[in-house]
Amino acid sequence: MAPDATVAGPPAEAVAALADRVERAAARVDGRFLLGIAGSPGSGKTTLAAALVAELDARRPGAAAALPMDGFHLANATLDRLGRRDRKGALDTFDGWGFLALLRRVRTEEQHTVYAPSFRRVVDEGVAGEIAIEPAARVIVVEGNYLLVDDGPWALVRDALDEAWFCATSPQDREMRLIHRHTLGGRSVEAATAWAREVDGTNALLIDATRDRADAVVSGTTGAVLPD
Repeated sequence: MAPDATVAGPPAEAVAALADRVERAAARVDGRFLLGIAGSPGSGKTTLAAALVAELDARRPGAAAALPMDGFHLANATLDRLGRRDRKGALDTFDGWGFLALLRRVRTEEQHTVYAPSFRRVVDEGVAGEIAIEPAARVIVVEGNYLLVDDGPWALVRDALDEAWFCATSPQDREMRLIHRHTLGGRSVEAATAWAREVDGTNALLIDATRDRADAVVSGTTGAVLPD
């Protein structure tokens, strides 16, 4: 998924410091280094991941790639069939096993391009094979809501990553961003507010409880590494 235009990215110097941290950690790993960035809806994790990949790529072109979890949303027709469309974005509206399988492919299949699905908000659907993880990519920045959840296939995702961060932002800032995002997507202010509080807010309770499983907590606003 593209960075959220409603979220300002962290300052360049903070992103550079995070990139230094990633490069040091990646140097200790044979093969690819998979960094996970988890966080609640509206926390800024997608923007942070994009900024980090851009910084790493500026240092070594082609050496980093972003891999969002959102491409594994179940199709709207499937959600309708399952009766889950009204809470799209909840844990059981994603293909967790498919996402885990892709992480394992990215880890081991280094000699050829691995294609991954993206998610387009304008059509509210996943797009198959839009993301290309090229053989030259050594650092893969994986981002998504549920990377640290300890349930079902998600419980195995943490072990598929070399390091995991939690992107933290205040509830007030997250809600403001989400309402803006949903109104841009065509909802009324009232409907956007209800979705941000009742659907995104419910998901955030689960996601925020996974914070302790992260190796580091990073501000989605300043990019600073926060105390535990």
